[in-house]
Amino acid sequence: MQIIGILLLIIILVLLANIRVVPQANAYVLERLGKYKATWDAGLHFKVPLIERVIRKVSLKEQVLDFPPQQVITKDNISMAVDSVVYCYVFDPKLFVYGAENPILGLQNLAATTLRNIIGEMELDQTLTSRDQINAKLENILDEATDAWGIKVTRVELKNIQPPAEIVEIMSKQMRAERERRQTVLEAQAHKEAVVSRAEGDKQAKILAAEAERDAQIALAQGRARSIELVYEAEAEGLKRLNAAQVSDSVLRLKGIEALKDVSDGRATKIYMPSDLSSVIASLGVAGEALGIGDSTAIDKTAKPAPALENDPCVNTETGKGGRDAAYATSAINANITNRRPFGVDGD
Repeated sequence: MQIIGILLLIIILVLLANIRVVPQANAYVLERLGKYKATWDAGLHFKVPLIERVIRKVSLKEQVLDFPPQQVITKDNISMAVDSVVYCYVFDPKLFVYGAENPILGLQNLAATTLRNIIGEMELDQTLTSRDQINAKLENILDEATDAWGIKVTRVELKNIQPPAEIVEIMSKQMRAERERRQTVLEAQAHKEAVVSRAEGDKQAKILAAEAERDAQIALAQGRARSIELVYEAEAEGLKRLNAAQVSDSVLRLKGIEALKDVSDGRATKIYMPSDLSSVIASLGVAGEALGIGDSTAIDKTAKPAPALENDPCVNTETGKGGRDAAYATSAINANITNRRPFGVDGD
């Protein structure tokens, strides 16, 4: 009984030892008597003792393979170090186990040689600016080559491209020169735009000033014409009222004498006088004193002071010549209207 119990215990231990639980995202490759038997997926499995054995446990997770830097030479004979990162996973455990002795090492060497071939067809500048193109070519070549090993390459990235120190220095100088060139161009464009804008502003200012001066001259001319029109209308209205008042001859003669007195003012050298006024003056006996005739009063031949002109508050140092002339003419008109002389007098 003891022997039977021992045998049963041994059988149970053997059975337990041949029960396998495959974790998720893993696969076991099973051989029977040295020959491939099956691939176990995740779950509970049992193998025949002493006949079957698990020869390889394969992870089905995506792996990130960071390969060491590789020395490559570009088309323009520039040597530099390039390291790459390969993303892949095992899609067929049987091919992964039996396809190559060391698939990961084979993938690393294949990536290095392929990278040298791709970069060897490019110049340095193209290499630095064509990472996506290099990654796509490298991924296609590696994926196609590793299908026989049960490996699927999903992505390839160039981790770092390190040119020689002297090349880096030259590239830095080129970049600095390019930035300086762009700065000079931008400054020149800004100066050009500033000069053009300033010229446009000056032009617009001169146009506006000319239009303002033109409008001022037009307004002054219209005002002058209106003032003259009003003066003559007032004179005409005065004459109409004088005729309507029916003033007597004595009053008219007295007003005529007063007008002649103002005309002569002791300064006139030549006076045209109507014959009827001379008889009036003779009858009144004041001709000599009023006209300055004879020895009673000497003729004052000094220049009669001109009436002071009013200052125009709108005229300043920036007003053009036309504006100043118009302001002077208006002021003179106002002065003549205030101190207006009768027509037909030849004075100073």
